[in-house]
Amino acid sequence: MLSLASATPAPTSGEGTAAGDSVLDWLLGVPLYVALVLVVAFVLRWATHRLIGRGVRALTDNSFARTLARQRILRGDSDADQALERSRLRADTVAGLLRSIASFVVLGGAAVVILARLGVAVAPLIASAGVVGIAIGFGAQSLVKDFITGIFMILEDQYGVGDVVDVGDAVGTVEDVGLRVTRLRDANGVVWYVPNGSITAVGNRSQGFGVATVDIPVPYTEDLERVTAVLRTTAEELTHDERWAAVVLDEQPTVAVESMTAAAVTVRALVRTAPGENLAVARELRVRAVAAFERAGIASPSAPTASG
Repeated sequence: MLSLASATPAPTSGEGTAAGDSVLDWLLGVPLYVALVLVVAFVLRWATHRLIGRGVRALTDNSFARTLARQRILRGDSDADQALERSRLRADTVAGLLRSIASFVVLGGAAVVILARLGVAVAPLIASAGVVGIAIGFGAQSLVKDFITGIFMILEDQYGVGDVVDVGDAVGTVEDVGLRVTRLRDANGVVWYVPNGSITAVGNRSQGFGVATVDIPVPYTEDLERVTAVLRTTAEELTHDERWAAVVLDEQPTVAVESMTAAAVTVRALVRTAPGENLAVARELRVRAVAAFERAGIASPSAPTASG
């Protein structure tokens, strides 16, 4: 009677070698493939982040150069450091968002490739993601528009925190600039939250320079040359006043007749000022002009004029 040991055939060396080769092939196949995909994904992610950083920095540096040149012409270099810091913050905000999007795309693609190598059916996942993406896209069109508009607003430096802007629905001081919403506070203290996508035009009263406009009506009986001379002298005195030298940019204000009505002639004075200072300069010039006209004996249209 044959024993069980003798009845069971022993594995041959060829079969053992085949099993070992199969395990070795698997170890050198799937794990190595996954590791290679991850390495490529992280290298691509690193390269993409560097490209995004350099691209965004180049765009904001161009905007900063224009801003700095404007400041050197108008106000000198006193605000250069503030403008540089604002440029850096703007670049960091946009670059951070773009880096997050790039990381999601690269790592998501790597995950799909790895799952396909492991034998997972990724076609239904991709199809489902496409359907969900389309649904989200239709449902969040305004959100996407807000984000895209916010990116370009930050890149182009259309306005920043502290600027006085007019966005159509509200006029006020910018308290926060986000990628989706801009927060303003108007003159009455009301806080406005304006979606970036709804802003079609922006009037920035804090960039470049402002213009102080003063209109003074005088009767037809007055000598217009004398009136304009008095107003021009008053405006020039304001421009040379040390208390206003930091905010008044014009050394030669513009003074001329603006309009004529049946009751009076309007003489206008224009003085270029630092951003956001035009209202204060206009108030001061108006007070000085009234006092100068009283000293010169120039009457207002409503006041009776002296006769013979």
